[in-house]
Amino acid sequence: MEIGSRLHNHDFIGEFTTSYRELSRGQSQFNVYEVINPKKKGKKKKYINSGTVTLLSFLVETEVSFLDYIKGGTQINFTVAIDFTASNGNPAQPTSLHYMNPYQLNAYGMALKAVGEIVQDYDSDKMFPALGFGAKLPPDGRISHEFALNGNPQNPYCDGIEGVMEAYYRSLKSVQLYGPTNFAPVINHVARYAASVKDGSQYFVLLIVTDGVISDMAQTKESIVNASKLPMSIIIVGVGPAEFDAMVELDGDDVRVSSRGKYAERDIVQFVPFRDYIDRSGNHILSMARLAKDVLAEIPEQFLSYMRARGIKPSPAPPPYTPPTHVLQTQI
Repeated sequence: MEIGSRLHNHDFIGEFTTSYRELSRGQSQFNVYEVINPKKKGKKKKYINSGTVTLLSFLVETEVSFLDYIKGGTQINFTVAIDFTASNGNPAQPTSLHYMNPYQLNAYGMALKAVGEIVQDYDSDKMFPALGFGAKLPPDGRISHEFALNGNPQNPYCDGIEGVMEAYYRSLKSVQLYGPTNFAPVINHVARYAASVKDGSQYFVLLIVTDGVISDMAQTKESIVNASKLPMSIIIVGVGPAEFDAMVELDGDDVRVSSRGKYAERDIVQFVPFRDYIDRSGNHILSMARLAKDVLAEIPEQFLSYMRARGIKPSPAPPPYTPPTHVLQTQI
């Protein structure tokens, strides 16, 4: 490689040649170079050089990718949270986003299935904690902003997206849609888990499916700012025809989310308006590939921004599995 030196007003001082191999030796007597100006050398017999350049340090930065961490064993854990508030409409009515239609999936069912099938490929064990918020629960009608869809708060895990769908429809039959629409409790729920594993071995993604009408904007922003320090991301899927201004604000792509003067350390929210991906009838997804791309678009960079900020490198990938070779033992 040839390196030339110039002063601020672009006068050519001189040049020298080196290579990656030489530079990689670092600071040593080999990495001191005479800077030669060929014109001066040709004119002046006594010309020696126009100065020297000494290498002080040499560093090779390797670009690591999201998949390097996954191959190295980092686990991705998805949690699903579903909006059970009254603004979605009465599930007995066809206009409701939670309509209990015996013949086809409702708006939430469609979004859950489509987005769930996309994210489940990245989840290590395919067991998803599934939560609901904004409903009155049986038997006493208490309002909950983080209830287990399967009815078991000690073990809210559902087996695969099919398990989440079953638990969702079961909950829909037993709870009463209510309100207000508070996101902060489910965000804090996942944040508690994320706060307990900060070594890069696990990363948490919360998938919130909502009609976008939010009641606790200030608390949600506070929760996002706090969660931005943790190994977690939030994907908000908006269903229905509402104006999603509040969701776009939480997405923070244009203006970083802040709370009480503190800005989120990194962007951790991705908002996807589901209606942009379905046809006029509302029953068919136009392009699963485009939906998949947009749902997962920001996760790798959000994941890497956490790992970089914490100086966490990927673990080496285990060697590929080779079946044992059978050694024939002869009986004596």
